[in-house]
Amino acid sequence: MALKIGQDHARFRHIVRGRIRKNLRQYISKGELIGRKGKDLVSIPVPQIDIPRFKFSDQQSGGVGHGDGEVGESVGDGEGAPGKGKAGQGEGQHIVEVEVSIDELAEILGEELELPAIKPKGESRLNQDTARYTGIRRVGPESLRHFKRTYREAMKRQIISGTFDAEHPVVIPTPHDKRYRSWTVTNKPVANAVIIYMMDVSGSMGDEQKEIVRIESFWLDAWLTRQYKGLESRFIIHDSVAREVDRETFFKTRESGGTMISSAYKLCKSMIEADYPHSEWNIYPFHFSDGDNWSMDDTLACVGLMKNYLIPWSNMFAYGQVESPYGSGQFIKDLGEHFKDDDRVVMCEIPNKDAIVQSIKTFLGKGR
Repeated sequence: MALKIGQDHARFRHIVRGRIRKNLRQYISKGELIGRKGKDLVSIPVPQIDIPRFKFSDQQSGGVGHGDGEVGESVGDGEGAPGKGKAGQGEGQHIVEVEVSIDELAEILGEELELPAIKPKGESRLNQDTARYTGIRRVGPESLRHFKRTYREAMKRQIISGTFDAEHPVVIPTPHDKRYRSWTVTNKPVANAVIIYMMDVSGSMGDEQKEIVRIESFWLDAWLTRQYKGLESRFIIHDSVAREVDRETFFKTRESGGTMISSAYKLCKSMIEADYPHSEWNIYPFHFSDGDNWSMDDTLACVGLMKNYLIPWSNMFAYGQVESPYGSGQFIKDLGEHFKDDDRVVMCEIPNKDAIVQSIKTFLGKGR
């Protein structure tokens, strides 16, 4: 029975997974999943799935009833119980809430967008102590007592001593019979990564533009968390001055002021120097803007920071330009002139929410 239940559950999960994959682009473009995110799980509304349930047989074989009534008396009106409104036709849509882990959601994303697995930089590895159970010993905490080995030792002792009765097989372990799992600690290399999000919050960046960045960052986090054992996210906002903020402030800061992009790149450089040695970390700077900058001199300062520091230190440098009715969109053109042959720089224009799917594939599709 337990095996049958497990098979049914696995089949149902397979159906749910197929529905999620089918509607994934819709979930991404509408940002439905972000507000449904828990600590490790996402609650997803999946339409048109019938939950297994008991149903009465269609065979009218009669039966015993209870209560008042006479033979031949009609039960009900035949048209439905009285109520407000008229009876409708057609089957209603069944919406089921299912919980999916972030890791499984990232796997579905990778399958749908055909994203390659990321190969961490060769020297970007940190060491982590990992305990592994490798043997049996005579001493240890009771929580690690190996019951099968303990009773085997007790039975061996009773058989050798002649106290074991095969007709009444009672095995009573003594402290000498107890066996415990033993472990060894190994130093295992694990790859760690940091995403440094930078966003323009000048006067031309409105709520719609920030919502695009918010949805994009959710999926970038999901994919990169699956690729790396440890992932940190840091957030920088800038107008003419840059500062580090937490995730909530990053998406809720009201837009104002002019734009000086180099201020964000300088802060990103300082952050990496202070906390993320580029020989030990996989580094992913993501900058989102509408493409307006204060001056060409500041754009050239950004190019210098990218060439000399940010690009050599990072797995890739990503720039996403969201479309704004007030922005000129010039910055992506300037970067294209300087880095058109550098595959470490990935640039993408994101005119609206429907373009988010393609931008994710553009950013992550090289497997860096």
